[in-house]
Amino acid sequence: MSTTGTGQNQPADLPSVVGLGMAKKPTGWLGRVVVFLDLIKFSHSIFALPFALIATFLASRTVGLMWPGWLRLGLIVACMVLARTFAMTFNRLADRHIDARNPRTENRPSVRGEISPAFMVLVLAISGALFVLATGLFYTLLGNAYPVSLALPVLTFIAFYSFTKRFTWLCHFFIGASLMLAPLSAWVAIVPPRGPVLGWQVIFLGVGVLFWTAGFDILYALQDQAVDRRERLFSIPARAGAATALWISRLCHLLTILALAAFGAGIGGGMRLGITYWIGLAAVAALLAIEQSLVKADDISRINLAFMTINGLVGVVFGILSIAAILWT
Repeated sequence: MSTTGTGQNQPADLPSVVGLGMAKKPTGWLGRVVVFLDLIKFSHSIFALPFALIATFLASRTVGLMWPGWLRLGLIVACMVLARTFAMTFNRLADRHIDARNPRTENRPSVRGEISPAFMVLVLAISGALFVLATGLFYTLLGNAYPVSLALPVLTFIAFYSFTKRFTWLCHFFIGASLMLAPLSAWVAIVPPRGPVLGWQVIFLGVGVLFWTAGFDILYALQDQAVDRRERLFSIPARAGAATALWISRLCHLLTILALAAFGAGIGGGMRLGITYWIGLAAVAALLAIEQSLVKADDISRINLAFMTINGLVGVVFGILSIAAILWT
């Protein structure tokens, strides 16, 4: 999920918006679903899901379980996918008018009318309801009331981030906080109802996710620097310029490595992870260095490689090696 492309409400009579609904719509529900999944970049669920799974396995070991069980694991994955679908659908619905004024996003199906607002509202209702239902199963089947108690606040927060670019350049850190909820929520879903809700170790993991996400979202926002200034939107590149934004992004990724190092070291009384984890962290550091090297203040032509490919590798590599380290510790 990226805050890039968000904007203020625009007048309904703008020429770029008049054409909404004029494009040929996909045939049938299946075609519409395929177009919609591409619109919300469903495949990008891989960014946050590995961190939720890391927290799931670590929390299981913390409460004496070698394996979280297929029920817990399935519910956590379902909640992750549903929450992200809800957040991205809300983002595309809220931003469709400003997207129509941005050359980079003017051909999105939500702008061209291939995916209607009514369809997106329906997806919001279904994904939100299923998310609450899935969190409720943690209580009815496993006796843990935390997930369902926090379901609506979580949905509210991850929807709210879509508006932050309208009033604060900290929008990149709001999206980071939204993804940070993935490992924190997974942890809460595993701990006993009367147990310690959060420990320092999972907080370090969450902080790592926050700064990792903010760092790559700042890079992604470089594409819209001119549009954001024209539309009076808030982003670090629009406020500080490309060169300064790059250094802030690099600082964020340095803080990511430091937070994940604290996580692996078990600072605050957590589990110390072995060599497999540190190999994974070294790989993440190398991948983030490559990501930063691909984007320059005067050349953002490789932004998609940096944003999509590299970050996908970060999630997969770090997730696999971290879970392996937890199981072998």
